[in-house]
Amino acid sequence: MLIGTDGTRLTVGELIGQRPARPFSGDRSGSFSLVHATFTATVLEVAGRGLAIPRFRGEVEARVQADVLRISGRFRRGLGWKEGRVKIPLKDVVHALVKGSQLNLWLRAPRPGDAMQRLVLELFSPEAAGELVEWFVSATPWPGSTMPAGRARRADDKVLWAAGAGLGGAVAVILVLIVVAVARSSV
Repeated sequence: MLIGTDGTRLTVGELIGQRPARPFSGDRSGSFSLVHATFTATVLEVAGRGLAIPRFRGEVEARVQADVLRISGRFRRGLGWKEGRVKIPLKDVVHALVKGSQLNLWLRAPRPGDAMQRLVLELFSPEAAGELVEWFVSATPWPGSTMPAGRARRADDKVLWAAGAGLGGAVAVILVLIVVAVARSSV
């Protein structure tokens, strides 16, 4: 004898013979889903201080929820592997930059005056990177360059500076020679 949630007494045979109150649907959930979008990605780089983002290995799942970007995956801890996740508030993504299939995110510094934390995700296609960046409505493009302030300059930037300095030095030498030549001819 079984007692149902409504207080009725049923035998096991009667319970099995009953039809469900509503048809089964695998898509239906008993709770409201907070997930707006899901992406497969890898974490290429984490630079700077701020959120404690594990060193994820392999593919991660990036979920856009109501107010956070949730990144979950596997990482090494000691001699074993551990499953973990990090939640990044969408409002804390200050700048975003898409470069092909890579998405660079600069996160708000924990304290005023600190440098921003940088997170680089590989989303495997430019379309996926473009779709994910659209969820960061308060983020602005990285101003000027693709590298944050304080990072080492790229090699081609150094070549440009060297060429400019060399040209400036040559112009200065020519001007000195002209001034010396004019001074000698007037004597």
